[in-house]
Amino acid sequence: MNNTSIGERLKYQRKIKGYSQEELSGRTNVTVRTIQRIENEEVSPHLNTVKLLAAALEVEVSDLLPLDDPREETLKKKWLLLIHATPLLGIFIPLLNVLAPLFLWIHKKDDNPIYNEHGIKVINFQITALLLAVLSFISLMTVDLFGFILFISIVPICVGIVIFNIIYVLQKDKCYYPLSIPFLKLKKKNVPKALCFLIGISLLASCTGQKAETIERLDGSLITKDSLGLKIDQLMADAKITGMAVSIFNDNEPVYQRVFGYKDFPKRYPLTDSTNIYGASFSKAVFGVLVMKLVEDGVIDLDTPLESYLPQKIYEYEPKTRWHDDFSSLKEDSLYHKITARMCLDHTTGFKNYRWFEPNYKLRVHGTPGAQFGYSGEGFIYLQVVLEKLTGKGLDQLAKEIVFDPLGMKNSAYEWKPRFDKDYAVGHNEKGEALKKDKDNEPRAGGTLETTAEDYTKFLTAVLHKKIISEASYDEIFTPHIRIRTEKQFSEGAQIVTDKYDSIHLGYGLGWGYFETPYGKAVFKEGHGSGFVHHSVLFPEVGKGIMIMTNSENGNSIFKELLEVAMADIYTPWEWENYIPYDKK
Repeated sequence: MNNTSIGERLKYQRKIKGYSQEELSGRTNVTVRTIQRIENEEVSPHLNTVKLLAAALEVEVSDLLPLDDPREETLKKKWLLLIHATPLLGIFIPLLNVLAPLFLWIHKKDDNPIYNEHGIKVINFQITALLLAVLSFISLMTVDLFGFILFISIVPICVGIVIFNIIYVLQKDKCYYPLSIPFLKLKKKNVPKALCFLIGISLLASCTGQKAETIERLDGSLITKDSLGLKIDQLMADAKITGMAVSIFNDNEPVYQRVFGYKDFPKRYPLTDSTNIYGASFSKAVFGVLVMKLVEDGVIDLDTPLESYLPQKIYEYEPKTRWHDDFSSLKEDSLYHKITARMCLDHTTGFKNYRWFEPNYKLRVHGTPGAQFGYSGEGFIYLQVVLEKLTGKGLDQLAKEIVFDPLGMKNSAYEWKPRFDKDYAVGHNEKGEALKKDKDNEPRAGGTLETTAEDYTKFLTAVLHKKIISEASYDEIFTPHIRIRTEKQFSEGAQIVTDKYDSIHLGYGLGWGYFETPYGKAVFKEGHGSGFVHHSVLFPEVGKGIMIMTNSENGNSIFKELLEVAMADIYTPWEWENYIPYDKK
């Protein structure tokens, strides 16, 4: 294969391993499109790209690189010109005369010995010039005539030497920088000491930007973004979580947005921030804001029985969907007529979570509406159906007009859209096996939201900034309308009364859960279904929060530790949420 191109070599090695282009992409940071372009001879890859591909294929770099590289002369001229010319940027931006060639040298020094040699000479000269400039300034302040002459001479002389070498290197591939102090030498053993000096200069130049590399937690302590990323990688590996998106907010703005893992683990397709993710009960948080906008517009009132808005009984309407607007069973119920919008949003309707939890699959009210918390997607559906009949618009249209379009959430909807087919995540069971994607859901306020990490981050940012609706409406949403005194949110624990959460005043607002901390109120919303598990919690009084989205059935097994590490949040009632850590199960 000595005379074959890199494209042919890559294709040959890939097929020997039995990898598709998508599988090879999943094993590297190289996109499928780039692999296709390399194999089709449309692009000449960078050496670092070749190294990544070689490592994934478990072959030597020389097995992919052709022996003769016809690009070498052209690339040499281009990179040499950049190495010698970029120091001129230092005329406009201090220290860039050193930093620009330094970054180019680090990037190219292993590609060709001439890049290494010229880069070292340029960097040595520019550091020397920098020191001379400092000395000339000191001379100007201390020595009358000589100091002035030295000060006005340094910059023109250095610029002249740079221009001379730009011309010289283009003609002869050689350079000459007189009087340079050898901070960097060609011997590799001397490089680390010189690099420490240069790194020191770089740190001084960039110290004002260090805040952006850290996240401030609730207690004021800081965590670096890099260390958080490493911790998330470790948690995902230990708990066997396939894919995750995390956004963290400081001062009401996202300061950390990263995705990890895969949208399809068996196929090793990587997750991105624009990948469609099933939102599950994140739907309810969006719906709560939507309803409050309609309250502000006078379409509905929170405390007027919903039945009174319709010209006929809800059970008399002919169903238009497969099941969710069929309320015929309520004809036998004597309590449903008391239900208000507030009761639907704070989960006190008395409806089960969904009608299939009833022995006969028929919806009915348990207890007096408004009296007791009982998580219910059916309550949200009932309110949705009433609003659809009142406005003459479907849920997806209302959400698009009120929430999605104003916030630029272009990849969000309450039903599957054909455009989502190009990039979507599948859910996974606890073994990491992919589950079939459900694409035929009809829009339901309780749980059919399709969104992306990027879009839902936009939504939470808008909530923190109190957009879409007024501050008064957000205060209404983020007020505990019902106290919660059960051991768990679901299953048998939902029937056991406890005072365990009295200290945090656990309760429910309108579409959002509520508890109190030393840093003010906290509001949360979770999501769970079809192999997706999510959690979000905002601390609106201090402008902080976190969003976690996973496509793993066991995703919530790291939520407790992740909240503590990323946010110093030790207040979220993780046992009530059943967020049992993976190492405690």
